[in-house]
Amino acid sequence: MDRANLNSQLEHLQSKYVGTGHADTSKYEWGVNQARDTYASYVGHYPMMSYFALAENESIARVKFNITEKMVQPCGPPPERRE
Repeated sequence: MDRANLNSQLEHLQSKYVGTGHADTSKYEWGVNQARDTYASYVGHYPMMSYFALAENESIARVKFNITEKMVQPCGPPPERRE
């Protein structure tokens, strides 16, 4: 009974939050979710953005733009799917 409850809770979390993955999540999908979550965290925290801007000698708006652009395909193009 304990295991069934744990599995149902895990399935609920996986349906509610995309980044938690599921049994059929590929390595590429997991990496994309992790990278996008990281970039979103960077953009959402102003001190991190100002640190990156200082380190790259760019404006904060330019760094935010560059990070947002990286979110489109953070791990490169998706691998070809096997049929």
